[in-house]
Amino acid sequence: MFVITADQVGSRTSPDIVGRTQQRLDAEHRAHLLAPVGRAGGDELQLLLADAGPTLDLVLDLTREQRWSVGLGVGAVRTPLPPAVVEATGPAFYAARDAVNAAKHRPQRFALAVDGEAPEALRARADDVRSLVTMLLVLRERRSDAGWELYDLVREGLPQNRAAERLGISPAAVSARAKAASLRAELDAAPALARLLEDLGRSADDAEGAP
Repeated sequence: MFVITADQVGSRTSPDIVGRTQQRLDAEHRAHLLAPVGRAGGDELQLLLADAGPTLDLVLDLTREQRWSVGLGVGAVRTPLPPAVVEATGPAFYAARDAVNAAKHRPQRFALAVDGEAPEALRARADDVRSLVTMLLVLRERRSDAGWELYDLVREGLPQNRAAERLGISPAAVSARAKAASLRAELDAAPALARLLEDLGRSADDAEGAP
């Protein structure tokens, strides 16, 4: 299982965005969530997922504007699940708590953790996945507003020539914008990262189920 705990940055000195973000994520990602997005501690969101791809998508969503510290916990969750995610517990939730606390002290405000009592080799793999996700976040930090505009169109499924028509620019200009925004690098890297995260999740489940 995958648990995301996201803490709003500067919540004491900036407007509350927790409620509207909670509603947006529920609307956009509900098909992949095992329970509605929960609000905890006033300025935190909690999300529970079973699949790595949607989990990575949510991490990228929440880190895009650097308004959240995002912790990703990987591991088992106690069942049966309660109706509200904030009432759920288990190693993945403990790991997400450790991760979000670590994320607050990292430049990209992201961290990933497994159960602190997991085998050392598993914890090392978790560090490897965290490092690779962080590299992608660094790449995304350098993207301009124009690059994000193109990224959103491509993520909608538009080919670059159609995106050029939508943006009112030439195909050559779109290609240059895509290169500057490193779109191909991200589109190639994200599925690979999701597979690594999926493997990590299976290994964490196996480790916690071992006698």
